Amino acid sequence: MSFLERLRAGLRRTTDQLVGRFDRLDADPATRVGVGPAAATASLDTLDTLEEILIEADIGVSASRRLLDRVRDHTGDADLRSVVKHELRRLLEAPIPAPVRGGCPRVVLVVGVNGTGKTTTVGRLARLLALSGQQPVICAADTFRAAAVEQLQVWARRAEADFVRARPGADPAAVVFDAISAGKARGRDVVLVDTAGRVHTRTNLMSELDKIRRVAGRAVDGAPHETLLVLDATVGQNGLAQAQAFLEAVGVTGVVLTKLDGTAKGGIAVAITAELGVPIRYVGVGEQLDDLVPFSAAEYVEALFEPAW
Repeated sequence: MSFLERLRAGLRRTTDQLVGRFDRLDADPATRVGVGPAAATASLDTLDTLEEILIEADIGVSASRRLLDRVRDHTGDADLRSVVKHELRRLLEAPIPAPVRGGCPRVVLVVGVNGTGKTTTVGRLARLLALSGQQPVICAADTFRAAAVEQLQVWARRAEADFVRARPGADPAAVVFDAISAGKARGRDVVLVDTAGRVHTRTNLMSELDKIRRVAGRAVDGAPHETLLVLDATVGQNGLAQAQAFLEAVGVTGVVLTKLDGTAKGGIAVAITAELGVPIRYVGVGEQLDDLVPFSAAEYVEALFEPAW
């Protein structure tokens, strides 16, 4: 399937909810916006209903109100659905930070709480990089969970990526240093670091991430060049608190939103970019190796409103 087809399939539950509600709104003549005072007055109930739709899709109160303000101020003869789609794209288009200049290999730190799909994401990201012609190294920096290391090794094999691990209980920062050194020696392009899942409220665990960052910076100039936070879309607004904590602690540069195929709250992507200003870099839309896809605001919005059938 194409990117858009996979995205539509992954967002099907969210789309089912949105499309049904918007179909009912479209049947109301008051849903023409920006066509004069009478229409503006008539659309007050419509805007209230729209706010409910957006919040139920987990776009969040703050982002929903920003969107409603833009819809209310819109001028021109346009239907409500078109205006909402346009404004959603604007909210989703958080700027991607300029690439950090530094040495080679490029180091990508993958962080997040337990159960978000970090290990799977690292394997899939390695696959994407390999398909683009790059040679990745996967670093198993979760040295406390043997099962996580074994799982990651399977993903590395499937992605045809180099794999660096250490003995159980080893210092994670030391493993990262060894992986970067191996990447240099082998002439690899990028090192993907799978860190241990950690509760964002545990200060000691977040400090460990800071140590990994410092050691990576000593191993290669500018590292980590990117820090990706993996968020589970099914947790909805709770993901914002996670993102805020990691953003403050380790300087997150982008988000990977996983498990979109398992939720009707795909609007959380809008809340993340609108409220935190952090771009969505990739989305997970299934269980297969190729079900991690680069994020596109325009195609994401189209998928939200276009059924997969």
